[in-house]
Amino acid sequence: MKLTGARQAAVAGVFYPDEAICLAQAIQAYLPPVTTPAAVPKAIVAPHAGYVYSGAIAGTVYAQLQAARETIRRVVLLGPSHRVPLRGMALPEVAWFQTPLGNVPIDQPLQAQVQALPGVLLSDHAHALEHSLEVHLPFLQTVLHDFTLLPLVLGQTQPEQVAAVLDCVWGGAETLIVVSSDLSHYLTYAAACVRDKRTSEAIVALDYASMVGEDACGVSPLKGLLMLAKRKGMQVQALDVRNSGDTAGDKSRVVGYGAYAFYSIE
Repeated sequence: MKLTGARQAAVAGVFYPDEAICLAQAIQAYLPPVTTPAAVPKAIVAPHAGYVYSGAIAGTVYAQLQAARETIRRVVLLGPSHRVPLRGMALPEVAWFQTPLGNVPIDQPLQAQVQALPGVLLSDHAHALEHSLEVHLPFLQTVLHDFTLLPLVLGQTQPEQVAAVLDCVWGGAETLIVVSSDLSHYLTYAAACVRDKRTSEAIVALDYASMVGEDACGVSPLKGLLMLAKRKGMQVQALDVRNSGDTAGDKSRVVGYGAYAFYSIE
């Protein structure tokens, strides 16, 4: 079945600027200068809060992709469902995702392939208002050239099912895996720093078994990625771990953010 129509931007003007020029300027401000990396990440984990809170953290890992601007042609993007109760992983039924920076085409052949896997379903409803995927698209549109998108919103899902989907779409240098997740939620600044440090250490160690829902709101896609990365013998680097108390909020009740790069070992 050929997909048609577009998923409209739902949180432009709320989570990030809704004017293209302002948005492009904001993204550039969040991308730190980097020297040419020795390797380009195969997968990344980045936060999905409003840019004023987590944009600078996300920028640290997106900047690492600029060296592969012409190489990466496909992005597999996974994030948790915040608004729709969901069991499994939901694909959209549209041909495009829209942002103020333009349209991103859905990878329809890859979507048809993934749709047949256990735990995968179709649901425009799950995608319509979900911000966990949308906020990453302007970053991707800025650091990459042309790419297709496979977007998956996750509800209650077993790590084995997520790992199976990721393994199916893993591809080569042309494919980037992006997992969208914040860390702890609504702890005091001191408590968040302790918890997020522990969670970050688990991510770097590929210790998916120790992680629970309170550690990260995107724990389902994150555990699936960690499970597969461990099987593949990958290495993980934590690039930035902070919280809203460090960026744009008070320290009495914060949300944690982390940016991580996953590298294949040749």
